[in-house]
Amino acid sequence: MGWLPEDPAAWKRDIVWHVRVQPADGAPWVQEFGPYTPSEAVAGFIAALIASPGS
Repeated sequence: MGWLPEDPAAWKRDIVWHVRVQPADGAPWVQEFGPYTPSEAVAGFIAALIASPGS
């Protein structure tokens, strides 16, 4: 997971949170959140991801 407040390229794409997932038995994927996404929503997403089976 990355917080990208100082990355100009991320800001140009409206991205400040970047979550990269590499499952042990599946294809990797990425979820990105914009500057108006509340940090509580990102925290809830991460908590659900960690709690899910197979993560």
